[in-house]
This record gives sequence, structure tokens and C-alpha cells, in this order.
Amino acid sequence: MTTARYRPTWDLALDPLVSCKLCLGEYPVEQMTTIAQCQCIFCTLCLKQYVELLIREGLETAISCPDAACPKQGHLQENEIECMVAAEIMQRYKKLQFEREVLFDPCRTWCPASTCQAVCQLQDMGLQTPQLVQCKACDMEFCSACKARWHPGQGCPENMPITFLPGETSSAFKIEEADAPIKRCPKCKVYIERDEGCAQMMCKNCKHAFCWYCLESLDDDFLLIHYDKGPCRNKLGHSRASVIWHRTQVVGIFAGFGLLLLVASPFLLLATPFVLCCKCKCSKGDDDPLPT
Repeated sequence: MTTARYRPTWDLALDPLVSCKLCLGEYPVEQMTTIAQCQCIFCTLCLKQYVELLIREGLETAISCPDAACPKQGHLQENEIECMVAAEIMQRYKKLQFEREVLFDPCRTWCPASTCQAVCQLQDMGLQTPQLVQCKACDMEFCSACKARWHPGQGCPENMPITFLPGETSSAFKIEEADAPIKRCPKCKVYIERDEGCAQMMCKNCKHAFCWYCLESLDDDFLLIHYDKGPCRNKLGHSRASVIWHRTQVVGIFAGFGLLLLVASPFLLLATPFVLCCKCKCSKGDDDPLPT
């Protein structure tokens, strides 16, 4: 992080320094950037790093003011972001915004074929029931509700097994497709891109945790036992020591809560009669008639 420059005291009256809320450094006004919507001011370098970090991580919503106590809860406009980030980062930002628009648009949906990824328009926009959607790019016909191949006369069960389309990873764990960089969340079917990191994934849209290789659910697998056996054995992406340390932490947290509850139980049992007694006395005092 850039540190504040030393400036003689006689320059402060002519060109005062402004404090940045992020790095707490003081800079000239020309090195600061003001967010138009909320008028919060930060040094340009800190704001640039903040915006780039959110875009690289795949933001879920619009980029908000980095000040958590911002009174207006402002957001950065697209032209403000474009002035401070590189062209490739801005292109990624626009792509993320477009994907978010399609995701929340009831009249549009993504083609479920991983080799296509086109945006399809729903024919009957007023209907909430599953309907036939035909992709104009690849001519694939699929259900608008479950994104599986069109199944006329059949409903979409709540726990419908995942239907994998050509080019996607199957539940049989195909080695040649296990390292595909883009896959769909097995729960909400949103496309997810994995650049690096471990195989334990969490969808930012539905918060579903799953294995990147076989797409099995990891929502209840706090100890990551899934990577001790089967085709995904030792493919978590972390060393054995770090996995053991993770499990020790999880067990320690549960054991700590259990021990705390065990120690506090006698005190709670002893305090309960006193609490009930005080409550009864208060209730009885409220029921007494006022003196005349």
C-alpha cells in the first residue's frame, strides 16, 4: 500500500491533504476519487484495488461503497469503474453483470448445453409452469424449469437427478471431463468457472457446496470425508496436514460448544428457580390494586 508523503507545513494551507478511510493515509486531492452517488472519498489506488478484487472474485451485486458506515449506501457507476480498471477487467465486469441480468430475468434463460451457452427467450412469458424452450443457436429443446431435456407429460420432481448434457461431467466421473474449467451448479444450474483453488466449491447463487470433480453434495460433509475414498480420493487440492488441521478445528468447535453447555448446565438449573421466583413476584406486584 502506498504511504503518505511528507509535506512541509507551509504547503498545507495551499494544498491540504485528504485522509483515505481505507489505508488511513493522507494524499493530495488529485490522488483521491469521490464516488458520485454518496460523495465518499478514497485514494484512487485503494479504490482501484477494491474494485478489481470484487470483479476478480465474481461479485454477486453492484459494487458498493467500501465504507461500511456510508450513510447513503452508494454504489459505483459503470463509467466510474471503467475509468480506474484495465480493459480486460472491465470486460469481465460487464460479463458478470450480463450473467446476473439473465439469471434474474423471468423472460430469459441460459441454454443448458455447456458447448452452447446461448441466451434463450421464453415463449410464454406469463406462464409460471414448465415450458418448452428451443435454443436458436444449437436447436436443443429443454425444460424451462429444470433445464433438462424436454419431457412432455412428465413433471419436474423436486429432487430430480441431474441430467448431464453433451460435454458436461457425468455422475459416472469421466476422467477426461473432470478438469473442465466451466461447469454448472448441480442445484441451481448456474454456470461456474474455476480458475484455481481446491475442489470444494460453493455456488454464490444458491450457497450449495459440492465437489468440483463428481458434483456430489458437500453440504453436510463438514470433515470432507468425501475425499478419503472413491474416485475423488486425495483430489481436494490441499495437503494431508491441512486437511487434518481443518478436521481438528471443526471437531474442536463442536467439542467446545458441548463442553460449554455441559459446564453451564448446572448453573442454569440452579438459576432457573430464582428467575421463575422473581418473575412470579413481578407478576404478582403488577396485579395488586392501586391504593386509594
